[in-house]
Amino acid sequence: MASNIRPESMQRITTPELANAFIEEQIKELRAQIGDKKVLLALSGGVDSSVVAALLIKAVGKQLTCVHVNHGLLRKGEPEQVIEVFRNQMNANLVYVDAVDRFLDKLAGVSDPETKRKIIGAEFIRVFEEEARKLDGIEFLAQGTIYPDIIESDGVKAHHNVGGLPEDLKFELVEPVRLLFKDEVRVVGKALGLPDNMVFRQPFPGPGLGVRCTGAITRDRLEAVRESDAILREEFAKNGLAGKVWQYFTIVPDYKSTGVIDGKRSWDWPVVIRAVNTKDAMTATVEDIPFSLLQHITDRIIHEVKGVNRVLYDMTPKPTGTIEWE
Repeated sequence: MASNIRPESMQRITTPELANAFIEEQIKELRAQIGDKKVLLALSGGVDSSVVAALLIKAVGKQLTCVHVNHGLLRKGEPEQVIEVFRNQMNANLVYVDAVDRFLDKLAGVSDPETKRKIIGAEFIRVFEEEARKLDGIEFLAQGTIYPDIIESDGVKAHHNVGGLPEDLKFELVEPVRLLFKDEVRVVGKALGLPDNMVFRQPFPGPGLGVRCTGAITRDRLEAVRESDAILREEFAKNGLAGKVWQYFTIVPDYKSTGVIDGKRSWDWPVVIRAVNTKDAMTATVEDIPFSLLQHITDRIIHEVKGVNRVLYDMTPKPTGTIEWE
């Protein structure tokens, strides 16, 4: 079994040259470990699993099967991007599972944040297990475990939710980026040719938009989160904030207020904008967004997002507020 201890002498991967050397070494190690056998990967579209997928495609090609589960809690355009990059551009074996109704039906009426997380995690494992059992000859399970996961969670990448697969599947783990830090994974991803908006994707919670649609998730309010988030990301990118702000997103809480739309009284949701900077996620400061930009984003959201009549800006640092609302 490969070591899970990062050698003190291991050079940090900070340049394309170092990334390419790492890639070549990993291709050799992956081919030696996997041989002519088959490997399975839960491909979320996040940085870590995407880099692992790209590495394995280079190493073993069609011996890899990627499973992308759309649980309905992804950001706008993300499932389509996974299909475009991995199936259409990289010619990967990609199984796309549309499980939106399955997840949202399970979550209907559930308001407790921890219960929501458990339902999402457990259902993901069930869906992934079902897909795994449809495939013949799989002996290896690839995971996007990175070094902080090993330090913090005994090597199980909990937010990928594949640690709970039944024992009878007896997969051997493949974890090619397990000794890398997040910034190193990004350098490797760039060297592998993955698109910037995938490589430099900001942190995204395991339960996805489920924690930004606070309280019991409804399909219409979830869509309001997805659409407002897409507007925020588009405007931040246009105005040079995408690389400056560590994390930014919208929340649509489970309450309504009175407003006026097209001269008529409305009873609709607010959208809350959150934009913070941090070094370690233990503390965070609020980004000072130009007021004119906030006005423009507000105008777009209230005119383009159905069911919304207010936009608020969360001014709370961490502490006292956490970065996410749930």
